[in-house]
Amino acid sequence: MTTRLKTAKQMERHFKGMANHYRIEILLLIDKENGITVEAMAEHLKANFKTISQHTRYLMNAGLIKKQYQGRMVAHYLSPYGKHFIKFTKGFQRLGSKY
Repeated sequence: MTTRLKTAKQMERHFKGMANHYRIEILLLIDKENGITVEAMAEHLKANFKTISQHTRYLMNAGLIKKQYQGRMVAHYLSPYGKHFIKFTKGFQRLGSKY
Protein backbone atom coordinates (compact mmCIF):
# COMPACT_ATOMS: atom_id res chain seq x y z
CA MET A 1 0.00 0.00 0.00
CA THR A 2 1.47 3.35 -1.02
CA THR A 3 0.94 6.47 0.99
CA ARG A 4 0.01 9.57 -0.95
CA LEU A 5 2.11 12.55 -0.03
CA LYS A 6 0.40 15.80 0.92
CA THR A 7 0.67 18.58 -1.61
CA ALA A 8 2.35 21.87 -0.71
CA LYS A 9 -1.10 23.50 -0.64
CA GLN A 10 -2.36 20.89 1.85
CA MET A 11 0.70 21.33 4.07
CA GLU A 12 0.29 25.10 3.97
CA ARG A 13 -2.93 24.77 6.00
CA HIS A 14 -1.07 23.07 8.85
CA PHE A 15 1.91 25.45 8.80
CA LYS A 16 -0.35 28.51 8.77
CA GLY A 17 -2.11 27.04 11.78
CA MET A 18 1.13 27.33 13.74
CA ALA A 19 2.14 30.75 12.39
CA ASN A 20 1.72 32.60 15.68
CA HIS A 21 3.58 32.48 19.00
CA TYR A 22 0.34 31.94 20.96
CA ARG A 23 -0.58 28.97 18.77
CA ILE A 24 2.84 27.41 19.25
CA GLU A 25 2.56 27.92 23.01
CA ILE A 26 -0.96 26.46 22.99
CA LEU A 27 0.20 23.34 21.14
CA LEU A 28 3.10 22.87 23.56
CA LEU A 29 0.74 23.36 26.51
CA ILE A 30 -1.82 20.86 25.18
CA ASP A 31 1.01 18.37 24.69
CA LYS A 32 2.02 18.90 28.32
CA GLU A 33 -1.53 19.00 29.76
CA ASN A 34 -3.76 16.80 27.61
CA GLY A 35 -7.43 17.74 27.93
CA ILE A 36 -6.78 21.32 29.06
CA THR A 37 -9.56 23.92 28.79
CA VAL A 38 -9.34 27.39 27.24
CA GLU A 39 -9.77 28.90 30.70
CA ALA A 40 -6.74 27.00 32.01
CA MET A 41 -4.72 27.88 28.89
CA ALA A 42 -5.51 31.58 29.26
CA GLU A 43 -4.51 31.49 32.92
CA HIS A 44 -1.29 29.57 32.24
CA LEU A 45 -0.29 31.81 29.31
CA LYS A 46 -1.41 34.99 31.11
CA ALA A 47 -3.58 35.93 28.15
CA ASN A 48 -7.12 36.99 27.48
CA PHE A 49 -9.72 34.19 27.25
CA LYS A 50 -11.08 35.57 23.97
CA THR A 51 -7.60 35.66 22.41
CA ILE A 52 -6.82 32.07 23.36
CA SER A 53 -10.26 30.94 22.24
CA GLN A 54 -9.70 32.48 18.80
CA HIS A 55 -6.27 30.84 18.47
CA THR A 56 -7.64 27.42 19.45
CA ARG A 57 -10.24 27.88 16.69
CA TYR A 58 -7.43 28.50 14.18
CA LEU A 59 -5.63 25.38 15.40
CA MET A 60 -8.83 23.36 15.13
CA ASN A 61 -9.44 24.60 11.58
CA ALA A 62 -5.85 23.74 10.69
CA GLY A 63 -6.44 20.18 11.90
CA LEU A 64 -3.83 20.39 14.67
CA ILE A 65 -6.11 19.98 17.70
CA LYS A 66 -9.35 18.22 18.59
CA LYS A 67 -12.01 19.38 20.99
CA GLN A 68 -14.09 17.14 23.21
CA TYR A 69 -17.18 18.59 24.83
CA GLN A 70 -17.71 17.49 28.42
CA GLY A 71 -20.90 19.21 29.52
CA ARG A 72 -20.10 22.91 29.65
CA MET A 73 -16.35 22.28 29.56
CA VAL A 74 -14.34 21.77 26.37
CA ALA A 75 -11.19 19.67 26.61
CA HIS A 76 -8.46 20.15 23.99
CA TYR A 77 -6.24 17.39 22.63
CA LEU A 78 -3.61 17.16 19.91
CA SER A 79 -4.76 15.59 16.67
CA PRO A 80 -2.49 13.07 14.95
CA TYR A 81 -1.16 15.94 12.77
CA GLY A 82 -0.74 18.07 15.89
CA LYS A 83 1.39 15.33 17.45
CA HIS A 84 3.67 15.35 14.38
CA PHE A 85 3.96 19.13 14.53
CA ILE A 86 4.82 19.03 18.22
CA LYS A 87 7.58 16.51 17.56
CA PHE A 88 8.94 18.79 14.81
CA THR A 89 8.57 21.91 16.99
CA LYS A 90 10.39 20.38 19.96
CA GLY A 91 13.22 19.24 17.70
CA PHE A 92 13.44 22.68 16.14
CA GLN A 93 13.34 24.28 19.59
CA ARG A 94 16.30 22.15 20.71
CA LEU A 95 18.46 23.64 17.94
CA GLY A 96 18.59 26.77 20.05
CA SER A 97 20.15 29.83 18.55
CA LYS A 98 23.23 28.18 17.08
CA TYR A 99 22.47 29.39 13.58
